[in-house]
Amino acid sequence: MNQGTEVANRGLDKIAWVRAHMPILEEIRARFSRETPFRGKTLSLVLHVEAKTAALALTLKAGGADVHLAASNPLTTDDEVVAALRFEGVETFARKGESMEDYQKGIEAMLAARPDIIVDDGADLVVAAATKGLKVIGSTEETTTGVVRLRAMEKDGKLPWPAIDVNDATMKHLFDNRYGTGQSTLDGIFTATNLTIAGKTAVVAGYGWCGKGVASRLRGLGADVIVTEIDAARAVEARLEGYRVRKMIEAAPEADLIVTVTGCADVVTRKHFEVMKDGCLLANSGHFDVEINKKDLAAMATRHRRARPMVEEYVFKDGRRVYLLAEGRLVNLSAGQGHPAEIMDMSFALQALSAEHILKSGKKLKPGVHPVPVELDERVARAALDAYGAQVDVLTEAQKRYLDSWQDGT
Repeated sequence: MNQGTEVANRGLDKIAWVRAHMPILEEIRARFSRETPFRGKTLSLVLHVEAKTAALALTLKAGGADVHLAASNPLTTDDEVVAALRFEGVETFARKGESMEDYQKGIEAMLAARPDIIVDDGADLVVAAATKGLKVIGSTEETTTGVVRLRAMEKDGKLPWPAIDVNDATMKHLFDNRYGTGQSTLDGIFTATNLTIAGKTAVVAGYGWCGKGVASRLRGLGADVIVTEIDAARAVEARLEGYRVRKMIEAAPEADLIVTVTGCADVVTRKHFEVMKDGCLLANSGHFDVEINKKDLAAMATRHRRARPMVEEYVFKDGRRVYLLAEGRLVNLSAGQGHPAEIMDMSFALQALSAEHILKSGKKLKPGVHPVPVELDERVARAALDAYGAQVDVLTEAQKRYLDSWQDGT
């Protein structure tokens, strides 16, 4: 057995492991194999190339699609999974630690495939495809950042096809963003640092669904958590959940750890570095590496070294040190293993079903951002109940009549 085959086999083992814990997607895969709804169609995917993503790609391939895959982030690729996907016949352009030039080449390869449907994470592929005037039936989007970009394109009249907002589906944001990001972010921090959370003061920037998950997990492990926010209502919610709520400039001097999950740029900048305590850890779990200003950090530092594989030490003139994890990229995937398989089972089930929905209904939908159809969300919820061995009550006919009477105003 040559080295390349060994690498591919290790990747296949990883994919087999997650597939065993993704029963909803496996059920869809079995149906796709029978019905082959994507026969004759090309799908270009730009996602984090790891085992759970591979399960989605192979599910779409089982449905008859010609699948092409590229990385949505230079640091989040699993090279063994890439080898396995290529072995399975999925053209994959990704490498752990690839340059931005190689990243862009991956995007260009996805465009060159002339996709009928795009599955995107961050909207880089959609922006490029729209700019080049590609004729696409439709696309799906996985992330908050990507949806923000899509809505901006829609507002400017630059989104030429229907795009399904998978991120805001109930069965995605309630679980992927909260439980997935919460667990995987800490997984990345642990892997990068091998340090404890208990007893530390941790600052979470952003109290959306991702921030809620991160803050909850940090508090559960014994951290004193401070939340920073720009939205007054979310800030009140964080306070009523028992967190301290401060401006970042006030929180930074106390922080042993800062985690950004906002989707915005320049959340932590020079003015915060100037007051930061010695030894502060800096981690980002937002999509792009812009939340912690790396240019400011480099400009202020008198010395810089790699302290651990995913930890960079910056030493300031006065001797204070701060530690940037995973180059300021998504710490949960760059240093960790990403969201748990059971969580991504729900999210990628929605992706697969939404891609099928675009194929069936895309030509009837107007260009713009569309929600995941309620019936697809409900289908995944019901399947998740079965997977977890849970049941829900059913309204009696009398209860239905009672509720109907309220709705009718009688």
